[in-house]
Amino acid sequence: MRYQISGKQIDIGEALQSHVKTELGEVVDKYMQRPTDATVTFSKNAHEFICEATVHLSTGLTASAKGHATEIYAAFDSCREKMDKQLRRHKRRLKDHHRDRVEPVEFEAAGLYVLASDENDESGEVADGAPMIVAEMETKVPTLSVGEAVMQMELSHAPLLVFRNEKHGGVNVVHRREDGNIGWIDPRNSK
Repeated sequence: MRYQISGKQIDIGEALQSHVKTELGEVVDKYMQRPTDATVTFSKNAHEFICEATVHLSTGLTASAKGHATEIYAAFDSCREKMDKQLRRHKRRLKDHHRDRVEPVEFEAAGLYVLASDENDESGEVADGAPMIVAEMETKVPTLSVGEAVMQMELSHAPLLVFRNEKHGGVNVVHRREDGNIGWIDPRNSK
């Protein structure tokens, strides 16, 4: 597994890097057989250290966790415990579904646009009535089942996930509702 360990305006020593590789490696190897890479970032906010970790799995899923503490090793340990809990739940769900994905998740390229908000820019409207595009980027849309999409959304702590439904190939969205439940938007079933 490849590791990228860095600090935002913090010097990360060799001892901390080896500790992160050892501990995070054990957690990931316990639950997942083929992790591809991990990114761990340390930062400091006033008196508190923050550790953010993201692990990319060979199935295409991504797990992320964040920990806070007054000491840098304790912040990492908090983050590692959250990652352990997420990966344990993910593995349990996979077993419950009795489904092992043999092939990696397929991704399709899609355009991602950032539009100017009305608050920041009062002249955000152009002559034809369309909002002003601030940035154009490329993102990837995975092909997943609905259950896998919900798992991916929860693992990455995202408020929503756009995915291509592997049953019929249509674009779907899963999102966290205000009442705490998960919503699923499938335009194909709107008839």
